Amino acid sequence: MPDFLEITIDKFTFKVATDRFYSKEGVWAKEEKRRVRIGLSDFVQQRSGDVAFAEIKPVGTLLAVTEEVVVVETIKVNIAYLSPVSGKIVEVNPAMTVAPEAINQDPYGTGWLTVIEVADWETERARLLDPQAYFESMKRQAEEEVKKP
Repeated sequence: MPDFLEITIDKFTFKVATDRFYSKEGVWAKEEKRRVRIGLSDFVQQRSGDVAFAEIKPVGTLLAVTEEVVVVETIKVNIAYLSPVSGKIVEVNPAMTVAPEAINQDPYGTGWLTVIEVADWETERARLLDPQAYFESMKRQAEEEVKKP
């Protein structure tokens, strides 16, 4: 179980897992021996709404950084999320076909999306935000959204 940075803004509590790295858009990446498991941050899943469907690129797909890896359909919107790392998809979370709501229920656990085999994690990681930097960015975004009329 990871540790979390946590903040409550308005009536929402947002958590950032400290054992992974993040894209600016809120896609997390957790290194697992030359492979990287990815998913959506707690902030992103709360802001997007209840997930009804997640269309993930299939196993074998080669991705470059910032190529679309998943389209998430919620009750509010359809959103395409970009891969935070480059490499080859080697695993897709089978739960996403039958229970995509796992993204909302457990974004840092059972709600993961896919596993990507990366050639050079050190290079990939250097492009990402550490947990504290993402926490600060997410906090600014959440505070700005609360201020909107």
